[in-house]
Amino acid sequence: MKVLVLNCGSSSLKFQLIETDQERIARDEDLALARGLVDNIGSDAVFKVELPGRGVTLRETAEVLDHKAAVVRALELLMRPDAAVLSGSADIGAVGHRVVHGGERFSASVLIDDEVLRAIESCFDIAPLHNPPNVKGYRAAREALPGVPQAAVFDTAFHQTLPAKAYLYGLPYVLYERHGIRRYGFHGTSHRYVSARLARHVGREKDPSLRVITCHLGNGCSITAVRGGRSIDTSMGFTPLEGLLMGTRSGDLDPAAALHVMRKEELGEREVQALLNKHSGLLGLSGVSNDMRALLEAEAKGNPRAKVAIDVFCYRLRKYIGAYMATLGGLDALAFAGGIGENSAPIRERTLHGLEALGLAVDPGRNAGANGAEARISPDGSPVAIAVIPTNEELLIARDAYRLVAGLPLA
Repeated sequence: MKVLVLNCGSSSLKFQLIETDQERIARDEDLALARGLVDNIGSDAVFKVELPGRGVTLRETAEVLDHKAAVVRALELLMRPDAAVLSGSADIGAVGHRVVHGGERFSASVLIDDEVLRAIESCFDIAPLHNPPNVKGYRAAREALPGVPQAAVFDTAFHQTLPAKAYLYGLPYVLYERHGIRRYGFHGTSHRYVSARLARHVGREKDPSLRVITCHLGNGCSITAVRGGRSIDTSMGFTPLEGLLMGTRSGDLDPAAALHVMRKEELGEREVQALLNKHSGLLGLSGVSNDMRALLEAEAKGNPRAKVAIDVFCYRLRKYIGAYMATLGGLDALAFAGGIGENSAPIRERTLHGLEALGLAVDPGRNAGANGAEARISPDGSPVAIAVIPTNEELLIARDAYRLVAGLPLA
């Protein structure tokens, strides 16, 4: 089955066309036929489509006023003779949508019907930047591909196994009852994929006692404690702002500090939201960049603020690793994923430096050679297996969509 995977932003559309079926999944040989991005929807949109099997990249600019037009044009590109990964829209057996927030309603991926759509829309007030574009993508695909089953795969679903002691805040309980104020966690699709790959990597699939920590480190960062394939704690909270230091997000912060800045700087709610989400984190601390590569280069040239930003990043990640080892009652394996986690050997080494007494050690040669590929970076015989596991959320979305359409249980 060919599955179209869509990830819609307010003015963008990321998509992949993935061929999968039960046999391919069993052999772990799913095939990515095309990867694409449509940017600047609403004006002169830029299309970029990569055909990984052939090393071909297609580019064009066209006026695209809405997401439906973007989906239609993307399909036309995939059917062009120089792409030829689709002979027609009838080739598509399912569409899988990344949906950021499923609230407490969804603990697994589902086929979208009117009731599911209403439930997704009911989360608009707690995910105003993400769920509305996700719904636009669904409506666009439904119009462009009538009759094709559509599946929702939620970022929050994997974390619905958190116990109340992990998801409740120290606020009046009535605020949880009235407004759903609790830890939801995000990046769940990535953590689910990476934790399953890590279990396979260490030869302990389906082991209910396996204790792992997955670190998704990109422009957005989160860390999750997983026992037996189930999330039991995660760093992101009611929104993706909580937790680790990120590219432009502050991460953990005393709420009173934000209130103090509001008064001193005479800021409104929107300005504080922008401050904490877009002007803080690595960018805010360093004054240089939110890109870890640029910060490492600046640090090497003697920039003290770049150094302190990196130090804070690694220190906070190290603290969370220690806390989650306590939560799990020990640790069997740890994985690094995401743009930084997969590609920055210095960050992996600096984060784990000094944790050897806890069983976390990095082999320098393996670590240096592991960038961008699945590989173990801990020494032979280390009590905790440490690995780089490149995430692949689109593949998991495609597999879930296929399984739902085929009537198979979700893995």
